[in-house]
Amino acid sequence: MNVTNLKIREIRDLLDKKSFSSVELTQAYLDRIKKIDGELQSYITITEDLALNSAKNAQNKIDNGNSSPLCGIPISIKDNICTDGIKTTCGSKSLENFVPPYNATIIDKLNSQGMVMLGKANLDEFAIGSTTQNIFAKTKNPYDFSKVPGGSSGGCAASVSASLCAGSIGSDTGGSLRQPASLCGVTGLRPTYGSVSRYGLVAFASSLDQIGTIAKDAHDCAFLLNSIVGHDDNDATSLKAKTIDFASKIGESIKGMKIAVPKEFYDENNGINPEVKDTVLNAAEKYKEMGAELIECSLPSLKYAVSTYLILSSAEAASNLSRIDGIKYGHRSTKGETFGDIVRNSRTEGFGDEVKRRILLGNFVLSSEQYNDYYERALALRQRFIADYAEIFEKCDVILTPTTLSTATGISENIMTPSNIYLDNICTVTVDIASLPAISTPCGYDSNGMPIGMSIIGKKFDEATIIQLADAFEKSFDAISPKLI
Repeated sequence: MNVTNLKIREIRDLLDKKSFSSVELTQAYLDRIKKIDGELQSYITITEDLALNSAKNAQNKIDNGNSSPLCGIPISIKDNICTDGIKTTCGSKSLENFVPPYNATIIDKLNSQGMVMLGKANLDEFAIGSTTQNIFAKTKNPYDFSKVPGGSSGGCAASVSASLCAGSIGSDTGGSLRQPASLCGVTGLRPTYGSVSRYGLVAFASSLDQIGTIAKDAHDCAFLLNSIVGHDDNDATSLKAKTIDFASKIGESIKGMKIAVPKEFYDENNGINPEVKDTVLNAAEKYKEMGAELIECSLPSLKYAVSTYLILSSAEAASNLSRIDGIKYGHRSTKGETFGDIVRNSRTEGFGDEVKRRILLGNFVLSSEQYNDYYERALALRQRFIADYAEIFEKCDVILTPTTLSTATGISENIMTPSNIYLDNICTVTVDIASLPAISTPCGYDSNGMPIGMSIIGKKFDEATIIQLADAFEKSFDAISPKLI
């Protein structure tokens, strides 16, 4: 039995039955990481000693009958989530040697359950981007090493897809969980904004950032989400919502459920690849065969999605990243004689090109001359997205869209055309703007064998329903794993 190919639920059952120990399981993952990740580069930091020690402690709990859902389960953590005593680089030279003196709230939650952290997964710098290429590692797509894994949680998605962990915890600001999950053939879940504490998540855009999960299927995503959800007094945006089992609806019939299909997401004028369009629409027909009702609808505000997202997220990024100046903390330049010179040189040397683009854009739209024309209009458009989604949900239970316009593209191609990367986010950013939950799951493959994902968007705090829908499709779909060692 290759234990690294198992799903989290299967691992939980076999650990409790003592079919193998957490230490044996963890070592199997570590051995596989050593074989594959040198080329795949899904991790920035591998915490081998900590993982084995955590596995020993977890096994003691299991042996003593004190097991909890994630006890002894090896997972990866995105490297923008603070881990006490372990580097949290955010994929940036500016935080190359940053070691947090505290844990993010979700890390404390996971540690209390006996989670085994295998390492910190790679990401786009400060979670800004869609390729997961930075100065520390250039993550590849497990289905084709010449292609990107997506981003910004590309290391999380690649590590799950390549079976280098059982599941992963990442973050989603404009599609950062769902887009790489789609491109890497796994399942990614962004929960409702405020449902998971952001305390200890290094901020990109605070009104959009949300921690979520990536796993081999929707049921495992629910399993992980159950362990991290909940109110946190340390996070002012954390909401006090009724806690439920997010897997509670799995297995229930979807007969009579109304699924909205917004025509704008399938409009070829937006650049959608015909194979992606046909594959997602075929998946919609599959739901129809299961008894669901498909309802064509419209999201007219979609044409403003990318510009609205870029304005809001860049403005917040410029504000959040202003604290990284080489003086309080972060990379400090050795060049410059004045305070201003040191700050300017430190930020110039520490930040990559894409981060600089977003900071420049953010400062531009927040300037007194441009604030009314750009930032305030983007805030108004945010309310329009919320209203448009609310109108659809008055008639439908969920919304079905493609996750991306195309399958994974070549690494050099993405790096050379940042504007194309922005436009490809049109399928995901509206969910973040409207603070809704969404899940991406594989629904097919293109002619080159690259995964295609579809997204199911739900009402606020209705993660259980979108997980139910994703699980129903996954049970009828034959997924193909990447051909690795």
